[in-house]
Amino acid sequence: MYNSKISGLGYYVPENIVTNDDLKKWMETSDEWIQERTGIEERRWIDPSTGDTTAVMGAKAAKIAIERAGLTKDDIDFIVFATLSPDMYFPGGGVQIQDLLEMPTIGALDVRNQCSGFIYSLSVADQFIKTGMYKNILVIGSENHSGGLEKSTRGRNVSVIFGDGAGAAVLSRSEEKGKGLLSSHLHSEGKHAKELMLEGPSTQRWVPEIMAENDPEDVSYYPYMNGQFVFKHAIGRFSEAIMEGLQANQLQKEDIDMLIPHQANLRIAQFIQKKFQLSDDKVHNNIMKYGNTTAASVIIALTEAWELGKIKDNDLVVLAAFGSGFTWGSVIIRW
Repeated sequence: MYNSKISGLGYYVPENIVTNDDLKKWMETSDEWIQERTGIEERRWIDPSTGDTTAVMGAKAAKIAIERAGLTKDDIDFIVFATLSPDMYFPGGGVQIQDLLEMPTIGALDVRNQCSGFIYSLSVADQFIKTGMYKNILVIGSENHSGGLEKSTRGRNVSVIFGDGAGAAVLSRSEEKGKGLLSSHLHSEGKHAKELMLEGPSTQRWVPEIMAENDPEDVSYYPYMNGQFVFKHAIGRFSEAIMEGLQANQLQKEDIDMLIPHQANLRIAQFIQKKFQLSDDKVHNNIMKYGNTTAASVIIALTEAWELGKIKDNDLVVLAAFGSGFTWGSVIIRW
C-alpha cells in the first residue's frame, strides 16, 4: 500500500466583494446583525460579466495547484470534483474540468456531499492512490452560491451566509511512511436531510409542474436551513469526527498543530477551538472574508493557511466538516 500526500494547493475567489452593508440594497439587515450571528463581514459573489462559473473557478484553482505540485495537466490521472452548485443539472462539473484544462481522457468523478464534499473527495482520492490505481489526483471543491440565493428579506437567513469560490489540491503517491493522509472518517445521518436542503426542482416535482403553477410564493427551489438545529448538531459532530481521527492514530488533542474547520459559522469554529483548548495560531478561520463556500470552504482555508506559513513540515493538520445530509467527517494529515 502506498501513502498519499498533498503535493500542490491552490484557490480562486471572484474579485467582486459584497459587504454586509452592500446586502442592505436587497434586504432588511445590518452589519451588526450578520456579524453577531455568523462572524461574516463580507463574501465574494460572481460578477456574471466575468464569465466565472463553478467549473471555471475550479479550473482556475486547479491550474495553481498543479503548477505548485511541479506537475503538468498531463500528469494528472483522475479528477474528483465536489460541488452542490454545478453549472448544469447534468453532466457534473468534473468533465468540464477535464475539458477546460485540456487534459487527456482521464476519469472524472463528481461528489455531492455539500459542506463535507471536500473531505469526502479527499478520502476517495486517498483510496485510489493507496491501492496503486492512480499516482496524481486532482481534487476540487467549487461553489457558485450567489446564482441561486434568494436575495430578499424573506431569504436573508440563508443568503447572507454563502459566498462563491473554489479550491484545489493535487494528491500524489508517496512511499514515505507516517506522512501525508493518515486517515479519513466519514459519516451521515439522512433523517435530518430536510433541515438543510434545496428541495426542487427534483424528479418528484419537476420543471413542468413548477412552470405550470408559476407560484411566486414557491420557495422550494431556494435553499432552506433550520439554523439552530444545524448549529446544535454541527457542534457535536465536529467534535466527534475530530476525536475519532485522533484516536484512530493514537494522538491527543495537544498534538494538533493546525485545525482547518469547515467555514459554516465562526461561532461553531470558536466553540470547537475552545473545547479542544487550541490557541489562535492553531486554528485558521477565513469565513469573515469569504462566507460559507460549502465544498470549497476547507480547501480554500487550507491553502490560505499554508500560503501564510501557518503549516510546516511534519505538522499535524486536522480537517473537519459538517453539513447538509447530514454528512460530516475528518481527515488527519501529517504534513
